[in-house]
Amino acid sequence: MHLTNLLLGLDSLHLFFYLPLVLPGLLGLAAPRFAERLEPRVATWLLTGSAVVLAAASTVALGVLALAGVIRIPLAALIGHWSPTTIAQGDPVSKAEAALAAVLLVAAVVAALRLLRRRVRALVAAGFEAACLPGAGEYVVVDDPAPEAYALPGRPGRVVVSSGMLAALDEGEREVLIAHERAHLRAHHYAFVAVAHLAAAANPLLRPVSTAVAYTVERWADERAADACGDRRRAAQAVGKAALATKRSARGASPRNPATALGILGLRRGPLHGAGPVPRRVAALLAPPVRARRGLPWALPFGVPWLPLVAMCALLAASGVCAFAAAHDIHLLLDPRG
Repeated sequence: MHLTNLLLGLDSLHLFFYLPLVLPGLLGLAAPRFAERLEPRVATWLLTGSAVVLAAASTVALGVLALAGVIRIPLAALIGHWSPTTIAQGDPVSKAEAALAAVLLVAAVVAALRLLRRRVRALVAAGFEAACLPGAGEYVVVDDPAPEAYALPGRPGRVVVSSGMLAALDEGEREVLIAHERAHLRAHHYAFVAVAHLAAAANPLLRPVSTAVAYTVERWADERAADACGDRRRAAQAVGKAALATKRSARGASPRNPATALGILGLRRGPLHGAGPVPRRVAALLAPPVRARRGLPWALPFGVPWLPLVAMCALLAASGVCAFAAAHDIHLLLDPRG
């Protein structure tokens, strides 16, 4: 490749670098609407998968920019057998940009590793606690006046409900509560929450997505509980009463509870947007469930609209292509055959 063509190609490196870093912000803006308007299971899969792709693309972009600074170091050029003259003429990335990218990359990796460490430790603790609980069944009642209910993943996983929570609910509401926690356990909701939070650690613009996923897994479990009891109004009442009982409790959920660390306790503070998560969950259960709009050209099965899906696919494709193009251009710059 001629040096002129190389320079023309590498002039686009800035665009290829910056787009994967800022495009996750668009998903962050759209995440609350996706969480509210899509069927919860579909929304959880869609938001989590998209967050992973965008986080990976932004990490690659940071790595490419940091590498563009490393190759300017004479010792690195000597080890890699690169031409310092070609690098100096063809690399459009400034030293300040490369240094900043290196700092951001290290910060993202450290944040992700620390979060991963905490999640693994919480998962192991949950497994040990589940194994140590009395009985052999999936459902366990603990003698505790504080109203709590949570799912502990393990072998086997356990659904734990305190005596205080049982006292706060009637028989039908208890059925809803147990079905809700079983849905968390069987659908491995802790994994979705963990992956979304890891993506947000890699790119903070994805934090609204992780918040939305924490909400959609609750909505997913709510819908499974409503299906199990066959009464959406009863399910809404159970969700509201359980939340109210927890709020009135003097102690509330223990921060050392493994379910709290895994993000699957179910009663979180802090709004998704507007009203808090519990009122929105109750309102969603009192409304008809999201179903496929059969026969309409702008909707797919599970109530997924065409336009938002196409927009999200375009967002993911643009981020992935830009990250790949930036890495490819750096490869061309370092290729001794260029």
